[in-house]
Amino acid sequence: RMRGTVQREYRQGTQPEGLYHPALDHDSCGIGFVADIKGRKSHQIITQGLTVLANLTHRGAVGADPLAGDGAGMLLQIPDAFFRSEMTNLGIDLPDPGDYGVGQIFLPQDPVDRVVCENLMVELVIREGQKVLGWRDVPVDPSCLGESVKPIEPVMRQLFVGRGDNITDTDHFERKLYTIRKQAHTGLAQRAPYLIERGVFYITSMSARTITYKGMMLAENLSVYYKDLANEQVESALALIHQRFSTNTAPSWRLAQPFRYLCHNGEINTVQGNINWMMARRQNMSSKIIGDDLEKLWPLIGDGSSDSATFDNALELLIAGGYSLGQAMMLMIPEAWADNPLMDVGRKAFYEYHAAVMEPWDGPAAVAFTDGKQIGATLDRNGLRPSRYFVTDDDLVVMASEMGVLDIPEEKIIKKWRLQPGKMLLIDLEAGRIIDDEELKDSVSGAKPYQQWLDETQIHLTQLPPEVAAMGPDAFTLRNAQIAFGYTKEDISFFLKPMATDGKDPIGSMGRDTPPAVLSDRPKMLYDYFKERFAQVTNPPIDPIREETVMSLVSLIGPRPNLLDLDTGGAHKRLEVTHPILTNVDLERVQRIENHVDDAFRTRKLSICYPASEGASGMRDALERLCERAIETVRDGRNILILSDRHLGADRIAIPALLATAAVHHHLIVAGLRTEVGLVIETG
Repeated sequence: RMRGTVQREYRQGTQPEGLYHPALDHDSCGIGFVADIKGRKSHQIITQGLTVLANLTHRGAVGADPLAGDGAGMLLQIPDAFFRSEMTNLGIDLPDPGDYGVGQIFLPQDPVDRVVCENLMVELVIREGQKVLGWRDVPVDPSCLGESVKPIEPVMRQLFVGRGDNITDTDHFERKLYTIRKQAHTGLAQRAPYLIERGVFYITSMSARTITYKGMMLAENLSVYYKDLANEQVESALALIHQRFSTNTAPSWRLAQPFRYLCHNGEINTVQGNINWMMARRQNMSSKIIGDDLEKLWPLIGDGSSDSATFDNALELLIAGGYSLGQAMMLMIPEAWADNPLMDVGRKAFYEYHAAVMEPWDGPAAVAFTDGKQIGATLDRNGLRPSRYFVTDDDLVVMASEMGVLDIPEEKIIKKWRLQPGKMLLIDLEAGRIIDDEELKDSVSGAKPYQQWLDETQIHLTQLPPEVAAMGPDAFTLRNAQIAFGYTKEDISFFLKPMATDGKDPIGSMGRDTPPAVLSDRPKMLYDYFKERFAQVTNPPIDPIREETVMSLVSLIGPRPNLLDLDTGGAHKRLEVTHPILTNVDLERVQRIENHVDDAFRTRKLSICYPASEGASGMRDALERLCERAIETVRDGRNILILSDRHLGADRIAIPALLATAAVHHHLIVAGLRTEVGLVIETG
């Protein structure tokens, strides 16, 4: 991983050591929610949510300190009556519901540092044209915390913010509060970076609709620690809960869940790529809804975030940019659509169109989410995490990682079911009804002419006329190329030959007794130094039959559209290939594509070879030259770059294609040009 591209903050007190790095941490957890379908607020919902949370304790973890949990939390609607009473006691009159927001903030224990953070928050609120109504100390009982947790326990305070005169409605107010919160971390990093490094400042939520209570306590002690949750005046129509199990992490207060919109059980295996692509979009991203505030939201992904927190960061951007909650979740966790002959044509068009807009956040995952108006849950398309729910005759919905989390008489339950792979459960509290998966997705996919946009923009490589393919090498040239690219007799006999003769991957046994490349005293190929992380392999492994239905090799080449442009779907052409491995004929089609598509695509081939006279030490300079040429070429209007080592020879050395591709990719990200171009690799 290249630290210059994605900087990560370490967990509180946890530094890289040996082969361990905290940025590689993942976790598995228990999730759930309780909701009143009709949107009726009550303290009973809070009590039931706490019961569900306590009954998922076995899905969490406890350290050697028996009172130190990995993390537990609850997200609920703003308890207006309770806050109104509390603030009146402080001499502060709150505006109408929706006209004020509450920031739940973790602050440093040191009084001087705390004032620095509080002053920054006040300055940001005023700068953004909103009103500072006042602060409230959150009553807590630290006696229920473990001794190992108390030294890093933050001071809990709530900042009440009134809606400014420049705000048109509650959605606009939510976006403004989002803008203030995002600027707080950036501003503190400039003003007091040591506080960021220590991880002692964090805004758990800042909203006019929802608030989150979370921390490093046992699940059963959440309402003991946060006295607000035990107060019968605290009412909500929903309670989203999470019990954390950190498999190889150092738990922290800020990484407890729920986050601002969701809680998550599982792993986002693609998270590093997702983060890089979100960063790459910065220069070409614009939003009519967010406007000039969009630039204030960067860095979009918080340093040191877990995969779940990163997912939450991306989700809140989509919602702020105009996506509905259900639509955003469909975009980020799509169901298996590519090879599903039973899927509705309109829905398939939605997924196919958005495949070029945003890459999926893939991995075994069960996600529960809410924006305070709707609450729901979805499962990854493989269905690799458990989620079940039931509905009662008095309009209560309970969803959790398992059944048995809440004692409800059997005669009151009118429906029991499970979340199916790729399906979504959504409850609209304002409309007072459950929206099933089919209705939701038909509504979203029918809102825009996605099939028409595809017809206007999509170009399949196989539809282009065949060009004259490059000549194949003769035996002498082939042998020299194999030597130059580091092929061994074992590679040819045991790997290439079975694939060429049988059309199947070679199968072997008895394990591998050679040392890892980094420990070997023999020369190794660059590729040998890279292995899959454990979380990049599905858990459990996918069988070949299911793999065919839930996974796709379809790839898109070329520029990527603006993520937050929901209306101009026909603006960008898309070149689609059925799989990422191109034949010589395919490559010739790509090279000559501008002859057939009215200049929508313009291709340029860049050699990744450099003079042999420069030796091994010349590779760094050659890489720099390659990256500079790539940037200049994209700025010149080319939107497909072919990186080629075809012309290596006795006097020209090829930069390893993996290294060349990575360097160009990351330099284009830094230059803000990555979404303007597609990369194709021609290598031996």
